[in-house]
Amino acid sequence: MQRLYIATEKFGPSHGTGWKEYIEWSGLTQLTEVVTLDGMLCPFALPDTKESHWPHIVKEDNMLNFFVDLDFLLSELADTRDLNILGVIRRPSADVRSLEWDGFAFLGYDLMDKNVGNSALSNCGGFPDVFANMELSSVGLLDDFDRALQIRDRLHTTHPEERHADCDLWAIFRRQAN
Repeated sequence: MQRLYIATEKFGPSHGTGWKEYIEWSGLTQLTEVVTLDGMLCPFALPDTKESHWPHIVKEDNMLNFFVDLDFLLSELADTRDLNILGVIRRPSADVRSLEWDGFAFLGYDLMDKNVGNSALSNCGGFPDVFANMELSSVGLLDDFDRALQIRDRLHTTHPEERHADCDLWAIFRRQAN
């Protein structure tokens, strides 16, 4: 399981009207913030790929914001105070809740469409025939690996016409403050 890194902007109550509108639209009233790889909700801190990034990023479609080198990623960021520095694992083959990852804490599992564009959990308007909004944690993620797999599979079989329902499972960890 390859460990990757990404820096995203934070999205929570400090975002005023935008946060209130999001909570009303999504119905995710339990959220205290959103932590996701969904760039619409939590934009990437380094949206443009520079020449110097190439040796340090994942060279796949829709993955150019993911770094394989944490130190390099951090060196590219002027200020990390208002950012989430995330450690992620795409398609974990087992439950990683108890994985030791120096400086990172497990937050949960996200279900991102194959383009790593939208979270089926927090940015598709919900799929009440597959999962209940209240199953999501206070940061909009799933805590249970087996349930995340079940939802991923049911989304695709129940909504085969919906491109955001064809998802990959992502484990998300957040770097702890120093």
